[in-house]
Amino acid sequence: MHLSLFDYDLPDELIAHAPAERRDLSRLMKIPRHFDRDLVAFRSEIRHDVFTQLLDHLSPGDLLIMNNTRVLSARIYARKPTGGRVELLFLHPHEGHPGQWLAMSRASRPVKPGTLLQLPGQQCEIVERKERGQVVVQLDPALDLIAYLGEHGELPLPPYIRKEEAATLHSERYQTVFAKEPGAIAAPTAGLHFTRELLSKIEAAGVKTATVTLHVGMGTFLPVRTDNIVEHKMHTEWYEISEETAELHKATRESGGRVIAIGTTSMRALESSAQRNGVVTSEQAETDIFIFPGYEFLAVDGLLTNFHLPKSTLLMLVSAFCGRERILEAYKVAVEEGYRFFSYGDAMLILD
Repeated sequence: MHLSLFDYDLPDELIAHAPAERRDLSRLMKIPRHFDRDLVAFRSEIRHDVFTQLLDHLSPGDLLIMNNTRVLSARIYARKPTGGRVELLFLHPHEGHPGQWLAMSRASRPVKPGTLLQLPGQQCEIVERKERGQVVVQLDPALDLIAYLGEHGELPLPPYIRKEEAATLHSERYQTVFAKEPGAIAAPTAGLHFTRELLSKIEAAGVKTATVTLHVGMGTFLPVRTDNIVEHKMHTEWYEISEETAELHKATRESGGRVIAIGTTSMRALESSAQRNGVVTSEQAETDIFIFPGYEFLAVDGLLTNFHLPKSTLLMLVSAFCGRERILEAYKVAVEEGYRFFSYGDAMLILD
């Protein structure tokens, strides 16, 4: 399955460099998941709404499952003994090694193991260099790194987002309103469209909500570098599904309601659990699940997602869920209609 099958043309001006004026005033494209007629007929089924109209497409008894991860201020700058600057992006703890974290490093020259780096008020040591710019960093085991990063670090915003916007804007808008569990290096962007008011209306209408946690890491965003996508290897990401969410998922399926994943990360957590256990169960685990066309979905009936980068694993996932030709046709329509793309962009609902 060639990488070129997941390419499309995107004008630069449609990339969202900043958030919409209000979270729920982004646009919403609704497309059917299953459709057995030609693409001309498929186009006629596409609906263009504002995100505040999401409830028009939901029914009592449906279940929305959201990712409640919180983005860490995981980017920080250090100095080598020579004075050279090193950018570190902390990813996750190095299992079984107190005080050690896996990080991405960027410097004029690769940092060698044994190098001591000066952080704001702290020192750290590079103990191992791995592939793709990753390093293992040794910190003081007594340091609460999450709290430390909250004071000294920066949000790792995607490169296409304008950094000149006020930092306070991104600190609020690049987190979902239900963000709770710190550990991600990128936002679960489909959730950025929700406001607390909209969530209250959804729940008042008899639509249930639940959360999972998947700490978004490099696995979601690293580019595919193999021409045959089957050869691509995902990095692992940690997820947790609570007993309450597992029970709500089961009850919704048994009652005939629809389970709608809010974002590809929620979907990956649910499908990972279902693949491991046959059904969605309460668990903490790591996943490197790679979903592309041919995958058989077990846990999800609908998906709310943003518009994704060409040739990305996320575009492959939505192509698996709805059909590659239909998704690329919907993306053509989105370009024609001036939808905004990527993290701060508009949303797509795939649901029958």
